Parts: sequence; structure tokens; C-alpha cells
Amino acid sequence: MAVDYIVIVVYLLGMLAMGWWGMRRARSKSDFLVAGRRLGPVLYSGTMAAVVLGGASTIGGVGLGYRYGLSGAWMVFTIGVGLLALSVFFSARIARLKVYTVSEMLDLRYGGRAGVISGVVMWAYTLMLAVTSTIAYATIFDVLFDLNRTVAIVLGGSIVVAYSALGGMWSITLTDMVQFVVKTIGVFLLLLPIAVVKAGGFGAMRDKLPTTYFDPLGIGGETIFTYVLIYTFGMLIGQDIWQRVFTARTDRTARLGGTVAGTYCLAYALAGAVIGTAAKVLYPNLGAADDAFATIVKDELPVGVRGLVLAAALAAVMSTSSGALIACATVANNDIWARLRGVARKEDDDEVGGNRAFILLMGIAVIGTAIALHDVVEALTVAYNLLVGGLLVPILGGLLWRRGNVYGALASVAVGGTAVVGLMAAYGILANEPVYYGLLGSLAAYVVVSLATPPTDPVTLALWKDRLAGRGTEAAATLETATA
Repeated sequence: MAVDYIVIVVYLLGMLAMGWWGMRRARSKSDFLVAGRRLGPVLYSGTMAAVVLGGASTIGGVGLGYRYGLSGAWMVFTIGVGLLALSVFFSARIARLKVYTVSEMLDLRYGGRAGVISGVVMWAYTLMLAVTSTIAYATIFDVLFDLNRTVAIVLGGSIVVAYSALGGMWSITLTDMVQFVVKTIGVFLLLLPIAVVKAGGFGAMRDKLPTTYFDPLGIGGETIFTYVLIYTFGMLIGQDIWQRVFTARTDRTARLGGTVAGTYCLAYALAGAVIGTAAKVLYPNLGAADDAFATIVKDELPVGVRGLVLAAALAAVMSTSSGALIACATVANNDIWARLRGVARKEDDDEVGGNRAFILLMGIAVIGTAIALHDVVEALTVAYNLLVGGLLVPILGGLLWRRGNVYGALASVAVGGTAVVGLMAAYGILANEPVYYGLLGSLAAYVVVSLATPPTDPVTLALWKDRLAGRGTEAAATLETATA
């Protein structure tokens, strides 16, 4: 195990070094929050794939493969489909807006009055997303070093907070590229072929497992539909995803790079399910399906290789955690704190320090919450239910329906968010009903209230149209300053 420990320690030190390197490039608010909007196709594809494929996609994806077979790929598959849809249909327009947050986009579209309430919902989503990733450190460091749960969360969380605060999005982009390479080697080139060979090959796997393990729809139609609602649509509107879109050098980079990343996610989904299926052959009686990844790595891989694959799992968790953390801090500072104080947002170097302070503050909050919570699945479900139930309709409605107005948007957020919270209390956090009915309520409120109230004024719509076309940046900045 000594070699494995060395591999992991070198990897963690490398992440901190990347953070220090990124700090030298983060000289302005744009550099710190969106990497100066200068990422080309290669960096963009790698960082986008890294942020969406976290611990839930890696450890959880293998666990679903252990439980359901090949159909366990559906959760990660719907993430890839969502990323493809975002990249093909929306990313170019989003990149041309030249904003920092989803709430700023809503302000531009609806006239500057939808930002605070949407910011609160988005902040809750990004906070819980960061918490779920941070909880996962406990599992990985327990396998690596047999650490106490609290110590593991503090250790992993502190490293992510450190390199994120040092260089912001530049540090996160550099670390994400390393993490992308490590995940690709660890999962596709090492764990996948070794797991299949150890299980006796695909023929032996078919002989030893029920036929349902090879049914593409074995996980159930309702579950697949729920995954589409939560993860596919969640990819379209999450601040952590949009903030990566904002880093693209051009709208073509956003479209092409996102398409490559989405396709990579589809392959990653199938790899995780196959690894989980092989683990079921090797260890048919595990106590928990999510133990499949750690068990097969610990027992079947040779020294050195084991360390690299565990580093891949750590990379998956860190990439999602850092992306959610900077998104949470950006929303907290730009959409909530600045608005409540009435301070206009400016492109000044001084704002780097403020955003860095918010990353530290949100990082402490995330680590503390992760220590207090234990159930990753419940925390992730709360995050995506709030996001989809509260913000999907006003965001997509603003992009697709000209008649939608600020009154409909506010009603949609209020009705959808309240319905989701109330229904989770009534039916349970893991029930499907909260997101189903919350989304329907949000849609109904948006349409009815928008039609019953005056339309958005022509000046705001003209400004919005110019901004979508990549024009009118200065005029939009004037409106943004006046709103703040």
C-alpha cells in the first residue's frame, strides 16, 4: 500500500500546486470567476466533463451497475444527454450573454427584478451539491487511510477550498484537466478492462447473472423518467454548469467542446455500469451497492494501479466539489450579498479579494454541513429537486417564450420551490412526487401569471435580443449597475 499512498499524496500536492499556479493568472473578476472567458476547445471539454462527472457518477454509477446491471448506466447517461442538449441548443446563446450567473441572465431577460429570489434558490442548490461531493471524501479516505469520517471530510474539503480560493476558475480549470486525464486513465484504461477480465469476460458475466442485468430498461421506466427530469433538465440550468459555459472563448467553443464532453459522459455511464456488473459477479453479497467501487479496487487491482484508480475517484469528487463551491460563492456574493447591500458589480481587481473571501466562507459552510449530514443521496435529491422545481421553467421560458414576464417568473419560482419543499416533507425526500408536481405547478404559474399580466416592456426585450446576439454589452452593464 505504500506505493498507493505515494501516488495519492503526490496527486493531492499536485492539486495545490495547480491552485498556486492559477493564482498568478487570476488578476480580475473575469479571470477569477470565468477564467477570463478564454478557454479553447480542449480545456473547455476537459473541464466540462470533469465538473459533471463527480463522485455520484463514479462511485454511484458503479453502485447502480452492481444493483441493476447495464441499465444502471441511465443516471449518468441522462447527465450526458442533458449536457449534449445544453451544448447543441443553448450554449452559444448563453456564452454570448457575457454574464457571471444564471440570476444575472434572468435579470436581463425579465428587466432586473427576478435575481434575488432565483439567487437564493440557486445558492441552496449549489451549496447542497458541494456538500454531497464533500461527504464522499469520507468514503474514499476511509479506504485509503482508514481515517475518521470528520477528519476525512475536513482534509478533502480543505484541499479543494485552498486551490479554489487561490486562483478561482483558473485554478479549477487546471486541476480539472489533470482530474479529467486521471479519471480517463483510471476508469477506462485500468479499472474497466481489469474488472471484466477478473469476472471471466462478458460471456461468464451473462452466465452468472440474471438476464435482467443485461436488459437496457431493467432499472424501470419511472426511474429513467425521473432521472431525465432531474439530471437532464438540471444540466440545462445549473449555475455550476453555466459558469463553465461562460469560460468559453467563443460560442463555437461552447457548442463543440460541450458536445465532446457530453459524448464522453455517455461512454463513462456505460463503463461504470459494466464495472458494477463485473463487481456483482465477483462479490455477489456486498452489504451496500455503493461499496462495489471501493471493494473491487481494493481487492482486485495491483499495487500502484490501485492508487491511480483511487486517485481517479478522488479526482471525480474534487472536480464536482470545486465547481459547486465556486458556483455557490459566486451566487452568494454577486446575486445575494451585493444586491442586499445595494453595491454595483464592477470589473475591478478589488473584486478578486471579495470573491476569494466568499469561497473561503462558503467552503467552511460546506465542510460544516457535510460533517452534520450523512446521506449523500438525500442531499443530492434535495439539491436537484430545488433546482428543477424552482428554476427550470422561468429559465427555459425566458429563453424560449417571448410572452413570459417577470411576474410569471417570480410566481413560477415561488410556487415551484414551495411545492417541492412541501411535497418532500409530505412524501419523503426520495419520493418522485415532489419534482413531478413541483414542476407542473411551476409551469402552470408561469403561463397563467404571464398571460394575466402586462408583457415585458419592448426596451428590455430589445436589449435581451441584442445580448443574445452578442451585442449590447455596454447597455446591459448599465442596466445591471442600475439594478444593483
